[in-house]
Amino acid sequence: MPKNKGKGGKNRKRGKNEAERRQSASWCSRRNGQEYAQVTRMLGNGRCEAICVDGTRRLCHIRGKMHKKVWIAAGDIVLVGLRDYQDDKADVILKYMNDEARLLKAYGELPETLRLNEGVDVDGPEGEVEDSDYIQFEDEDIDKI
Repeated sequence: MPKNKGKGGKNRKRGKNEAERRQSASWCSRRNGQEYAQVTRMLGNGRCEAICVDGTRRLCHIRGKMHKKVWIAAGDIVLVGLRDYQDDKADVILKYMNDEARLLKAYGELPETLRLNEGVDVDGPEGEVEDSDYIQFEDEDIDKI
């Protein structure tokens, strides 16, 4: 029988939680040749489509260090590195957590029109209620209870 080398199984191949490590380090801000962007949709194969703060829609490639370790979804705020030779493509450098994205918006780095995933709206697009269990009470009804 072969001797156990002690390197572990499939769980060893998974990356450690980088969110815990990044809390102690200062989070990155935008530098020259970089831009903030919001992911509009995931395309698969390590690629996504994002709208940058400057208004350009770009095809972004998730770099190998983040691939299968940092999960990016539609609506997330990311830092992308722009390419000198291709204007319509960029590379995802960093994903911002929800609280970091709110801080960026508060500091004025992100535009006020950018909508963050802060919660689910109760009202639909025309103001109609989406949830069937939602009941709106009048002041008179509350007094009767």
